[in-house]
Amino acid sequence: MTLANAEAGKEYIIRSVNTDDEELDAFLFSLGCYSGEPITVVSHLKGGSVVSIKDGRYNIDSQLANAIII
Repeated sequence: MTLANAEAGKEYIIRSVNTDDEELDAFLFSLGCYSGEPITVVSHLKGGSVVSIKDGRYNIDSQLANAIII
């Protein structure tokens, strides 16, 4: 299941991040978005999702939400 299909308010564990962009992978890693880390979908918006990773909240677009496997 991808993050785009996740239920809001529920915590999930990231299984993998499937992107073809090394810079994006490095950026997500710096946010704490990598395999084995918990992630919570705060809410779904029209163009993406608000997620909570560690101590931060981030707005990610739907393309990136579809690349995060939970």
